[in-house]
Amino acid sequence: MPQGTMSRLNTKEAIQIGLIGGAIALSLCMIGLIEAFSERDVITDLISLGRILFFSAAPVVGYIVCQRQGLKSTSAALLGGLLAGAVAALPIFGLNVLNLLWPNMRQAFINVSPTLIEFISLGQANAFAAGLYLIVIYGVLGVLGAVLTRLPTQLRDALVTGVGWTIGAGVMSEILINILRPRMGAAAMNALFGTSGLRLMTALILFVLIFVGRWLWQGWGRSAYQNYRSGLSHRQTIGWQRFGLLLTILVLLILPSILGVYLSEIMNNVGLYILMGLGLNIAVGLAGLLDLGYVTNFAVGAYVMAVLTSTGPLGVAQKGGVDMFTFWMVLPISVLAAMFAGFVLALPVLRMRGDYLAITTLGFGEIIRILARSDWLAPLIGGAQGILQIPKAALTGWFAWAVSWIQLPFVWLFYRFGINLLEVDRSGQIVFGTPPQLYYLLVLACLLMLFVSRRLNNSRTGRQWMALREDEDVAAAMGIDTTRVKIIAFTLSAASGGLAGAIFAAKLGSIYPHSFQLLISINVLALIIVGGMGSIPGIVVGAFALVGLPELLREFAEFRLLFYGIALMVMMLVRPEGLWPSAVTRREMRTEQVSPVTAGD
Repeated sequence: MPQGTMSRLNTKEAIQIGLIGGAIALSLCMIGLIEAFSERDVITDLISLGRILFFSAAPVVGYIVCQRQGLKSTSAALLGGLLAGAVAALPIFGLNVLNLLWPNMRQAFINVSPTLIEFISLGQANAFAAGLYLIVIYGVLGVLGAVLTRLPTQLRDALVTGVGWTIGAGVMSEILINILRPRMGAAAMNALFGTSGLRLMTALILFVLIFVGRWLWQGWGRSAYQNYRSGLSHRQTIGWQRFGLLLTILVLLILPSILGVYLSEIMNNVGLYILMGLGLNIAVGLAGLLDLGYVTNFAVGAYVMAVLTSTGPLGVAQKGGVDMFTFWMVLPISVLAAMFAGFVLALPVLRMRGDYLAITTLGFGEIIRILARSDWLAPLIGGAQGILQIPKAALTGWFAWAVSWIQLPFVWLFYRFGINLLEVDRSGQIVFGTPPQLYYLLVLACLLMLFVSRRLNNSRTGRQWMALREDEDVAAAMGIDTTRVKIIAFTLSAASGGLAGAIFAAKLGSIYPHSFQLLISINVLALIIVGGMGSIPGIVVGAFALVGLPELLREFAEFRLLFYGIALMVMMLVRPEGLWPSAVTRREMRTEQVSPVTAGD
């Protein structure tokens, strides 16, 4: 018997979703995240990041209610969004009332400050009037979330993309100001940016441009591009790929001069994690060996570089009286030492799988850290005092002059646009001392490991690793020597960690045991998961998302682990294959989503 359109709404589920969204918003208030985010404006003196985060709970719950229940009726969808949004305001209203009844609540909840209470009260002195306003505003925003589900896909994607990029530009406005200020006049900068954040007109223009661009791309741009690519010959495809590679190299060359010292330092940190991610991806992404002690290889590479090149009391060169070792001489030694450490640590875990393997490798990482801090090895590696006076990486002799001559055809062009290249100093050497200079060394190392990783992925050994990842017993039954394959995976994955550690030691000029915490292994594993297991481009994207972005938002560093946890949960629920998955992973995920066809179907 047909029912009315309004009866299709499951009010109980809508209330539950609204309460969950309100509880999440309340928890963000209680931990101080909303107040901290309120200090960064998106639009100057109008909209802050904290305000966006605080009010985003209502449209999100309204959208989820309509999506989960598949409401076909517009009236039912709007009612569901209104109900879920209004209910989401109740926990916040409860906090306001509790603060009224319990004046000393901050003694128990330190982050419930007067600033936060004023924020959630919307400037109202009466708590009950503030709660009523909040319920109305949340209800309206919940309706907007429901309306979003009724829009055509093309329009919805364009709106979400435009809003997202505009918010991102506002959040990163300080970075954009530092990049654009040397290249634009004061009047233009004042027209685009306020004291903090974008101008309102700038935000509107940016939103319109991104909205129109996304709309056109979704409408006919993507199909036109695919039709054009399908009509290209093999030679034309290779030509476009070479042109794209040349353009990428040019961008990488000029990037430090555009970004400046601070952003170049952030890029260097991202580069170090990309190096380690490329190595760990061999063991975890390709071979399926969950290694939580990858910081071991990083530490070995760093300490070998430090001991052999340091000019301090612990350096080998200082003890011998002659500077026998340079950065370039020790670099392969550090890589080989890390590979040997990976080989030795692989032997005890050859028969382990899954959680047991993860726990054991985690123990190895802690053993290395404890040994580095111990008094037993202090005469060799300094113990808790670390190793100091590690020289910077430098090119000397004809290597330095060769680099300067290679740059010569581009000098006039680059200097014309204010782009600084590597220069030979008075002593006849190129020192990678400053962040923009060290950037080139890390780019070279990353490109080298990208080439090696790509070759390994397409090799016979790479296919054996992937077979081992899918099912070790089946791989052994097919004739694959699983012991040999595991040892190769651990050994080769350690090489990239040793390379990153050696560059890290030369970058800082001193190393200490606390630089090699377990969190490094967790961070590298997290960027592989977020980027996409087994995906080389995914590693780069994951490193920028989990390393670069928190560095840009340095004032929110205390919430970094919270962001990691949220990012991992969201990825597991929304995009389990990663931000940029490999073709194999994407195909496997899509296959799992399709239900099997039985004989009776």
